[in-house]
Amino acid sequence: MTEAEAFDKITGLIADRFDVEKEAITKQTKIKDDLSADSIDLVEFVLELEDTFDDEIPDEDAEKIVTVGDAVDYVMAHQAA
Repeated sequence: MTEAEAFDKITGLIADRFDVEKEAITKQTKIKDDLSADSIDLVEFVLELEDTFDDEIPDEDAEKIVTVGDAVDYVMAHQAA
């Protein structure tokens, strides 16, 4: 999977979950601040990432996912690792 494909999948998840336009999401978009996500939203988003990319994300790693770019970087670093 390319980085662009991962970004596309992640922005799709975010657009559906947070009711925002997919085109408005950038790698710099802060999940908590820019999307008004609370702690439950963050947990559910991480669970969706796990399901979508078939990878378990430890809590200590999930806490480091602050921006959309962080999520893309994490997925790229851990795919088929």
